Amino acid sequence: MKPVFVEGHVRADCPDCGAPTTFEYKHSAGEYGSIIVARNTRQFGGNFSRLIYKFLKCSVCNCAGVVKVACDNEYVSGSVMLSFWPTSIPKAKLPAGVPDGILNEYREAEMCMSVEAWRGAAALLRSALEKTLKSNGYNEKDLYKKVEAAGLDGVITSARRQRAQGLVRTLGNDVLHDDWRIVTQQEAEDAHHYVGRVIEDLYDDRASVEAVLIQKGRLKESPPPPSS
Repeated sequence: MKPVFVEGHVRADCPDCGAPTTFEYKHSAGEYGSIIVARNTRQFGGNFSRLIYKFLKCSVCNCAGVVKVACDNEYVSGSVMLSFWPTSIPKAKLPAGVPDGILNEYREAEMCMSVEAWRGAAALLRSALEKTLKSNGYNEKDLYKKVEAAGLDGVITSARRQRAQGLVRTLGNDVLHDDWRIVTQQEAEDAHHYVGRVIEDLYDDRASVEAVLIQKGRLKESPPPPSS
């Protein structure tokens, strides 16, 4: 969720406990503390005389946080939130057994998304898609052919194949190979969603997928365990 300033507290997703939570600026004995900077600031059509960096704490797991606000007098009354740390997005649920290299690439893309680094996320999601297909025996020359082959083999759905081509591969190529352009939040979120679904296609019912990949010659059948 996008951080929201509510009566001095901040409602946001916590990266440590993974919960939508409230980061609180005070406890029973007082406030956690702040740094005040006397500086005229113009924000959202208003003029403010100072900046306040307020320390907060997650009400669930005690993770630390800092909110930056512009204000004139009281911290709570009339303050405008300028930024909040730590930023986070809920981690997508992935099947058990996803190889570490794929999982780590996907999670790093989520980290980029949490700080609105949409171009970085797009590039990492393209990479995660390619790593997923390569680890399942798709060694075609380029990502386009890998995606098409996975679709033809039936290990990803037709809808997934189309989205992987149009929303993930093309977006990642724009970032990596073409002139600089803005990548929107929606583009990154769409790519994130469909890479997750491709990973799910390949690892959710792993035994069935492996049987298809072996039959298609993508993977080798594991030798039987030695007899005792």
